[in-house]
Amino acid sequence: MVRGTCLLFRKYGNFVDNLRIFTKGGSGGMGYPRLGGEGGKGGDVWVVAEKRMTLKQLKDKYPHKRFMAGGGANSRIFFFHRVSALKGSPGKDCEIPVPVGISVTDEHGKIIGELNNEKDKVLVAKGGLGGKLLTNFLPLKGQKQIIHLDLKLIADVGLVGFPNAGKSSLLSRVSHAKPVIADYVFTTLKPELGKIMYHDFKQISVADLPGLIEGAHLNKGMGHKFLKHIERTKQLLFVVDISGFRLSPQTEYRTAFQTIMLLIKELELYDEELQTKPALLAVNKMDVPGARDKFQELMHQLQNPEDFRHLFDKNIIPQKSLKFQHIIPVSASTGEGIEELKNCVRESLDEQADQENSASHKKQLLNLRLSNTISYGEPPSNHAMNTS
Repeated sequence: MVRGTCLLFRKYGNFVDNLRIFTKGGSGGMGYPRLGGEGGKGGDVWVVAEKRMTLKQLKDKYPHKRFMAGGGANSRIFFFHRVSALKGSPGKDCEIPVPVGISVTDEHGKIIGELNNEKDKVLVAKGGLGGKLLTNFLPLKGQKQIIHLDLKLIADVGLVGFPNAGKSSLLSRVSHAKPVIADYVFTTLKPELGKIMYHDFKQISVADLPGLIEGAHLNKGMGHKFLKHIERTKQLLFVVDISGFRLSPQTEYRTAFQTIMLLIKELELYDEELQTKPALLAVNKMDVPGARDKFQELMHQLQNPEDFRHLFDKNIIPQKSLKFQHIIPVSASTGEGIEELKNCVRESLDEQADQENSASHKKQLLNLRLSNTISYGEPPSNHAMNTS
């Protein structure tokens, strides 16, 4: 049993998760044809991950969103006993500080690089060569490039649920923090990050993300703003209201079981790879009247999903079923099941880590065996044959 846990809570204000910026490498310096002097190379532009940086800070500090490296110096001539043609000094590099979890793409959507750890860096605009014999001693201009900085939060666990499923309330209960939570849909319009701190100093990061709606894969509602953030989570924690979900009086009411199937379908339509992530299910609001009976019914439906396909239109039935590692009934209002939820989250992540370590160890052994097979299978050299 894991005890003595708490959670540190952080909420972003005026959240910015993407920026479009202009970058330009520095121009090279002039060469000196008479004495073969070379101009300095222009500086490069790099995107560098920093732990405490946010895209909002970057936007506020550089409102013009233009980043240019320094130009290379011209070839210089010094007179000291004899004439010397020296190579010009290179231009100063430009570094763009961004938060960890940034994906850098060009204007056509091609990925230039991803920055998943502090101090990771990626080159986005090269500096021009300095003037030399190869360029007829004329300098070259630096590369120009418009890039997109796209933040995808990195967390151990991503909360997945439709609006008013109680995700923010659940995170609040786990953390003992008291964020203001309004009683209407789309309460969470920006990501909220928290860290579960265990008694043995183990930390698990949790991302509460903007609520999905039906059609999110088509970018409806918060759509892709939500879905892109769960790409980098290790596991998914589905949160559903035991009483079901209804977005508005104009939309259809969905039971808890239908809600789960719709969530799975939205993930499938956006990116099938998301269905390969380990998943847990928290069935929230178990304090409401009749919740126990509804929970028993839900468990029966989840164990026999094929018997209830008639409840869905064909186009909203997931192609693949998703097996939850743990299903935990909870109440964010009363605290019921919260400790069990914390324990299950940690247990699931520990199992995943063990499996990844085991797979990595097997791969190393396989590579070692292949290496030995190739080594032992090599024919003897000519020298060895001649001396026998």
